[in-house]
Amino acid sequence: MLTFQTFPLGPLETNCYVLVKAGRAVVIDPGAADPALMRKLEGLGVEAILLTHAHFDHIGGVEAMRARFGCPVYLHPLERDWLGDPARNGSALWPDVTQPIACAPPDRLLQDGEELVLLGETFRVLHTPGHSPGSVGFLCGDWLFGGDALFRRSVGRTDLPGGSEAQLRRSIREKLFALPDAVAVFPGHGPETTIGDEKRHNPFV
Repeated sequence: MLTFQTFPLGPLETNCYVLVKAGRAVVIDPGAADPALMRKLEGLGVEAILLTHAHFDHIGGVEAMRARFGCPVYLHPLERDWLGDPARNGSALWPDVTQPIACAPPDRLLQDGEELVLLGETFRVLHTPGHSPGSVGFLCGDWLFGGDALFRRSVGRTDLPGGSEAQLRRSIREKLFALPDAVAVFPGHGPETTIGDEKRHNPFV
């Protein structure tokens, strides 16, 4: 049975999700190399690190985790150069919040609509640009791990480099709101919600 645990990590309390099944794990958005997170993964086979996008608060734990567990990192190609560039990933812009972060390139590039088979489950990649050019969500059954596109009663900010309010609205309306209402949304920050609830009550879309 597939289960997951949420770890709010780093100065911005980015939601890191650890999905586990039969002694194997997938990690979505490790924002920091948190000791509790690393302990959770000990003894598990980490199949992949999935990144919804490459802003600093979502990638702070990537290198420590990749070194410790030897797991590949997946990222959209529009942000392949962001991992190693503190200016692009934003870590150089907020020195009072974080040290500059530079990671090795991703091991695998994601494509819109492709299906990843991990943990014996299917994860469909949904490219949802707007918060950042390479933002993606991962749909696994009725669970959407959506990064910073859609929040409970809110949406991701679009004032960072590469952001676009019009593009984000289009991504949400055409990609995310096309999903069934019952799909649970697990965002990059804050509490979970559902597609149906956001269709009815989100004032930003």
